[in-house]
Amino acid sequence: MLFFTQCFGAVLDLIHLRFQHYKAKRVFSAAGQLVCVVNPTHSLKYAPTLCAAAQTSVEQGVLPPCHHHEAVHDPQLVPCTCPLFSCPWEGHLEVVVSHLRQTHRINILQGAEIVFLATDMHLPAPTDWIIMHSCLGHQFLLVLRKQEKYEGHPQFFATMMLIGTPTQADNFTYRLELNRNQRRLKWEATPRSVLECVDSVISDGDCLVLNTSLAQLFSDNGSLAIGIAITTSKVHNAEGEM
Repeated sequence: MLFFTQCFGAVLDLIHLRFQHYKAKRVFSAAGQLVCVVNPTHSLKYAPTLCAAAQTSVEQGVLPPCHHHEAVHDPQLVPCTCPLFSCPWEGHLEVVVSHLRQTHRINILQGAEIVFLATDMHLPAPTDWIIMHSCLGHQFLLVLRKQEKYEGHPQFFATMMLIGTPTQADNFTYRLELNRNQRRLKWEATPRSVLECVDSVISDGDCLVLNTSLAQLFSDNGSLAIGIAITTSKVHNAEGEM
C-alpha cells in the first residue's frame, strides 16, 4: 500500500506538471517550445530605490551619493541587477549571472524561443515574475512586473534586459507575444542593458505595457503566457501591434 501511495502521488505530480506545460503550449501554435512556469514574488525593495534616489537628485541639481561611491571603488563594478531586492552586492559584469542564480535563486532557461508562463496574475501589486534566458551565447533577464503607476490602477510591465553592455545589447532584438482567443499582441524592441536601471525602463514605458483588462483578456485561469524570441539584429525599432 505504501508503494502504491508513493507511486500514485508521483503520477499526480507528473500529471499536474504536464497540465501546466499543456496550458502554455495550447496558447502558442509552435509545438515544442520550451515552457517555464514562473511563480510571483512580492518585491522587498519598494522603499525609494537607489535608481529613483539618483534620478531625483539629478533633477534637483544635487549629485547623488553614488557619484562619490564610484570615485572610491572600481568603476567596472556594477550593482546587483535583481529588481526584487535592495541588494548591496557589487561585482563585475561577468559574475552577475552567478550572483543572480546563487543568491536570488533565479532560474535560467535555454533556447531561442521559449514560453514564459506567469501564474497568479490576480495578486496585488507590487509583484514581480523574473527569469533568466540563455540564448545566442548571452544571458538575458526577463522582468514582468505588476505595479500601480497610478493609485488604484495596476498595470503589467514586461521588458528584456541583456546581462551585458549597451553596445552588446544593440546587437539583439527581442519579441514578446501574447496569443489567445484569436487575438494577438506583439512587442518588438532592442533589449536594454542591465547596466541601466529596470525601474527607469518601466517608468519610461519603454516595454510591453498591459492594463488589467487587457491582461485578463490574454490570461487563462489567472496565468499569462508570453512567447519570447530573441534574434541578432542591428535594427532599432519598437512596435506594439494588436
